[in-house]
Amino acid sequence: MPLSEQEQRLLDEMERHLMQNDADVVSAPAGAQVLSYRNLIYGAILVLAGLGAIIAGIALWSGSLALGLTLGVIGFAAMLGGVILALSPVKGSGATVRGASVGGTRGPSSASFMDRMNERWDRRQQGG
Repeated sequence: MPLSEQEQRLLDEMERHLMQNDADVVSAPAGAQVLSYRNLIYGAILVLAGLGAIIAGIALWSGSLALGLTLGVIGFAAMLGGVILALSPVKGSGATVRGASVGGTRGPSSASFMDRMNERWDRRQQGG
């Protein structure tokens, strides 16, 4: 079933709008978070220390089961903590990045565009 003229115009308008804002979506995602270089370094060091503890636990496994198991668990916990530390965003600047990308110039225009699309959809559903 072919599209009506109004539907075709609506589709063309949506397509133009998406093409205009596509670069904005790719370059500044809404959930952007800034990672700290310091946290990355400390996290990597903690992961390496945890890996060393796991290897030491494996080496001591045959001599002392309890010591090897304890070192392995501590090493795993250290590695997990290192990854969490390395991937944790900087406090305060993540909100700034999000506010800058979302609260920019395209916020009100895309909201009004979506409002218009919703109104058109509602009119179409009520009228037909």
